[in-house]
Order: sequence, then C-alpha cells, then structure tokens
Amino acid sequence: MSRRIAVILGGRSSENPVSVESARSVVEALESGGDDVTTIEIGKSGQWLLGMGGVRPGSDPGQTPGRELESRERLPSKEVATTLADVDVVFPVLHGPFGEDGTVQGLLELAGVPYVGAGVLASALCMDKDVFKAVLRDHGIPVTENVTLRLGDEPHNPFGYPCFVKPARLGSSVGITKAHDDDELRAGVALAFEHDEKVLVERMVNGVEVEVGVLGNLRPEASLPGEIVVMHNEWYDYEAKYDEGEMDLRVPAGITDEQIERAQQLAVQAFVACDCEGMARADLFVRDDGQVLVNELNTIPGFTSTSVYARLFEASGLPYGELLQRLADLAVERFERRSALRF
Repeated sequence: MSRRIAVILGGRSSENPVSVESARSVVEALESGGDDVTTIEIGKSGQWLLGMGGVRPGSDPGQTPGRELESRERLPSKEVATTLADVDVVFPVLHGPFGEDGTVQGLLELAGVPYVGAGVLASALCMDKDVFKAVLRDHGIPVTENVTLRLGDEPHNPFGYPCFVKPARLGSSVGITKAHDDDELRAGVALAFEHDEKVLVERMVNGVEVEVGVLGNLRPEASLPGEIVVMHNEWYDYEAKYDEGEMDLRVPAGITDEQIERAQQLAVQAFVACDCEGMARADLFVRDDGQVLVNELNTIPGFTSTSVYARLFEASGLPYGELLQRLADLAVERFERRSALRF
C-alpha cells in the first residue's frame, strides 16, 4: 500500500549535513517502494521550505535570496503546514537539537499527524545524556560512569586519564574530546561548553564498542549487535563515523553468545525505560571483564542504507526498504492507538 509521506530534513543543529545525507537515501528508497514523497527542509537559519521533487544537494534554504523575512519567523509557512496536515505519515530525518530532541515531535503532535520515531518525552530524554543515564540507573540498567558540569563549574575528572568530555545534548561526536591530561580536560570542557550549557566527563571504558538496533512500539525487538572497529583514529570520532574507510562494522559482534543476548536485552530495556517507540540505536560497551554497559540511545540514528542502524537490521533479515515501511506502519499504529485515548 503506497502512502503520502513527508520527509523532514536539515535542521538548525551542526548535524544538518548528516541529516541531508540520511534523507537522500530515505527519499529514494520510499519512492522506489511506490510511496508519494514530499520533502520539507529546515535550513540552518531555521527557515522551513517545501521541497520540490526531492532533496536538493548542498542546499540551505535559510540562505535563499529573497527569503530573509520568512527565515526570521522560524515556523512552518502556510504551504508547509498544509502539506504536513495532508500526508499519511511524517518521517523526521533530523539529528541533534531542534529536531531529534522533541521540539519537532511536539509540533507534529499539535498538528495531529502520525510520525516516525520516538515521541516528545523519549526524544528529549534520550537527547540529554545526563538525564538519560539517571533514568537508566533508576531502572537498574548499568551505564557508563560520568560526572556532569554546568556553566560556572570548574573542570574536574575523578576517573583518571584518558577520559571523554562531551556536550550533554548533541550527537555525531560533535564537540567531543578524548582528554589525556589536565590541559586537554580544560580545553575539552571549554569546547563542549561552546555547544551546550551542560557537559559530561565520562570514564573511559576498555572493551568492545557495540551497537544494537531496536524496532517496535509496545513490543520492541533488537537487532543483532554490531561491533564498531575504528580503522585509523584513536576513537570513534566524527571522521571515523562519516569518512569512507575509517570504520568497519562487524555483524554479529565478536563477543560471546551470552554477551550478545545481554546487549540485546539491555538495549530493549533502555528503550522501554525511556518510553521510546518506533526506533532507536543503542550504543553499548562490553568491558574487558565481560560486563555490558549502556552508553547512549539515539532516537533518530543515521539513516542511509549503509548507516549502522540499517546495516544491523539488514544483517538481522530486514532489508532497508522493508525497514522504512515497517517504521511507517509503526507510526500509524501508534497514532491510531493513542487517538483512542481521552485527554
């Protein structure tokens, strides 16, 4: 059954280019599957524009000549709002603040349209790594250790070196530093504060980095875990994630059967604890002593056909095109289920 689907891409965050690449693949696959796809692009300036015939490579509608007055509004135009209200499903392919953090999800809730992925609460919770870990600890789910710094706090690290410093509410390894001494810690904290007003200092985990895809609403299922192998860099930074040949994903991960089962179990438990629905990618570590720890949940992971989330489900028996259709089905199912509630 073909659907009218609106793909929202771009966004105001530093992860805008990642979103555009993801959206290209999503649009192509949905159209190949027979869906009628409209694109809505949010420029770096915050302007919303209705795409005409697909994603425009390298475009930033926020910088389009003659659009300056509209871009100050940072709200969907009447044309965009009408389009959103007239589709069967909205597929947000947005990464980072102002898209993956519950803001766009809140707009879609107000518009009363089905949309793919986590709702407002889960999106905001998983974006904030500090609050996310607090929720998981309350549910007895083991997480990586950290301390949280706020504006005005002095940099401190109780874990020894090396350690990681990161903004609390950003993704794609933007603004993250692996600090090896006090000087690098201070520099890393300063860099992270350029991106957020809350910063995490995390203990380094020695072991295997694995990722697990989670798919579903009330009964979510986990993919096979994949092992992240960084080819040249010291850690899994932005370059390792997005440059050709810098990362290898091995599915299934090179861990024991018991650890595979534990990683899948924790990924689903974290998904449920955070009230997620639709999709998420869980990032975990298997320590050298065998313990499995949850590090993050990404509610809108990278979404090209070669991105980790898609490759995990491909290896688990669910091809990319079918995965996208399944996500659209889940969006409609949740919308219909929740429409029966009395508010």
